[in-house]
Amino acid sequence: MTTSTSSHPNQALKDEIRAEALRLGFHACGFADAAAAWPNGAWLADFVAEGLHGEMGWMEDTLERRRHPTAMWTDARSAVVLGLNYGPEHDPLSALEHPDRAAISVYAQGDDYHEVVKKRLKLLAGWMHRRFGQEVKVFVDTAPLMEKPLAQRAGLGWQGKHTNLVSRPYGSWLFLGSVLTTLDLPPDPPEVDHCGSCSACLDICPTKAFPAPHRLDARRCISYLTIELAGPIPAEFRPALGNRIYGCDDCLAVCPWNKFAQVSSEAAFQARETLKAPGLAELAVLDDPAFRALFSKNPIKRIGRDRFVRNVLYAIGNSGDAALMAVVEPLLRDPAPVVRGAAVWAARRLAPARAAGLRGAEEDADVLAEWAA
Repeated sequence: MTTSTSSHPNQALKDEIRAEALRLGFHACGFADAAAAWPNGAWLADFVAEGLHGEMGWMEDTLERRRHPTAMWTDARSAVVLGLNYGPEHDPLSALEHPDRAAISVYAQGDDYHEVVKKRLKLLAGWMHRRFGQEVKVFVDTAPLMEKPLAQRAGLGWQGKHTNLVSRPYGSWLFLGSVLTTLDLPPDPPEVDHCGSCSACLDICPTKAFPAPHRLDARRCISYLTIELAGPIPAEFRPALGNRIYGCDDCLAVCPWNKFAQVSSEAAFQARETLKAPGLAELAVLDDPAFRALFSKNPIKRIGRDRFVRNVLYAIGNSGDAALMAVVEPLLRDPAPVVRGAAVWAARRLAPARAAGLRGAEEDADVLAEWAA
């Protein structure tokens, strides 16, 4: 295990980089040996081989490049791993107490973090290139780089039993980005696991997506189901969604290390008023232009209107509020099959007697004529 040492000839360069990163607004900065061996590539290969990645085909397609940082860039010597705090102002679990309103993952209530993180990474990388004359490349989580184990190796935090990064100063709330460089920099001591016997993150999962500590079955994860899965969400998981319409923060929010977390000072990460537990009724009626306008510069925009309204309809079906049938009925004739199917399911939950004639064909628009007649 490699550790940092002040006797390294480039220790002063590392100190300069950390100071510049903090000046640019990053909250955490650590260093790792990009070329060192690590076991995470084999773990990822097993994860994909078992099919635990679900329909995320890109993970299989980029598997070889994800196995190790140098698989993408053989000349990389060091990794500068950066963190931006997005700590929420309120307990994310409080939104679950209002079934007629939407629970949206904390990270998706403000601006798209990819753009914020990437912009600062480019500023830092450009400064490094000018200052030291070495090559640099920047990566956010859309790139095939295993950023969480890299962040642990750089001392920013550790991967908890829920597989997400936990930071002692920032709890569960760090956006990550990396700069790989040909510059040889002394690594920081890697962070060690501080979870102990706690299993709060595993116990709270509504869909039991963790078959074992440090092991996630994405096919059962609400974040995967509401974001990555394009078709109908399997019926067995729909009731467990509750009012979660985009992502799930349960395993993050319940972590005891959040007692040290800090509310983010980043204006871009502050929750928009329109996304603080908005009403399900107002979200269900969004057409494509209205959806795009509401989620401009927001990560939710990437899943598209149809998948989003699908999620809203499942939440409406879980709400128990029969008055919401007023917004469900028009969606029974929606052009998108995935929306029609979700509307049928919601109708059966809210008004089972009226929905009895739908004959179980959740994807068939023709059955809707019986309702409209």
